[in-house]
Amino acid sequence: MGTAMTTSFRLTVVGCSGSYPGPDSPASCYLVQAEHGGRTWSLVLDLGNGALGALQRYVDPLEVDAVLLSHLHADHCVDMTSYYVVRKYHPAGAQPKIPVWGPSGTDERLSKAYDLPTLPGMREEFEFHTYDAPFEIGPFTIDARAVDHPVEAYGMRISAVTEEAGLRTLAYSGDTGPTPSLLEIAADADLFLCEASFRHGDDNPPGLHLTGTECGETAAKCKVKRLVITHVPPWHDAQGMLTESLSAYDGPTELAAQGAVYAI
Repeated sequence: MGTAMTTSFRLTVVGCSGSYPGPDSPASCYLVQAEHGGRTWSLVLDLGNGALGALQRYVDPLEVDAVLLSHLHADHCVDMTSYYVVRKYHPAGAQPKIPVWGPSGTDERLSKAYDLPTLPGMREEFEFHTYDAPFEIGPFTIDARAVDHPVEAYGMRISAVTEEAGLRTLAYSGDTGPTPSLLEIAADADLFLCEASFRHGDDNPPGLHLTGTECGETAAKCKVKRLVITHVPPWHDAQGMLTESLSAYDGPTELAAQGAVYAI
């Protein structure tokens, strides 16, 4: 990673409802930003149901530098179809391509979701990439690791060197069951944004999601500095998820909330 310094490395929760939008939040979407080189760099991390509307409270969609999709379930990517409309048909004119990183087949999946022909699909609006080696976007270094979910899915480490505190790292679980790669993703993270969709003690299917307890256990094993629990489905009690996580991790812990901003 480069040594260029950033300021105000931060995460804004745009949407944090698990599996589908809830009454208080869109589905998964997070805005990662930092000041660097005289401007603000903005990454959109997932863009689930209802998220594009809320995103506009925090950033002009035409000023986003890149989109990172953890996987292709609708609650993490379907609002890319609306974002395609913004970038193609805006009155200011068609916008330059921006990079979109995602699992293999992301371009075909999104084109199908909007009922576009495969070619050109959305390739005139977005430059599609698949996760491989770590890569850089502006001041950020992104390291995506495969996690345990029924489709190809990734968790991520997003790092930047800040003027205030040196190297800082945001870890994002994506959607996953317990897996060794999650320990690599979260190791020593300054903030661990971790999904908790299942309740401890229920008859939960394997290879799908974490319980609140598993979320806390992972945070403890990885010695993260701060845990933010996200992706709680509206059919579960979010405070119960928080209680589960606190039973296994005694560091700073809270529930993600739409509009919350965290300094990394």
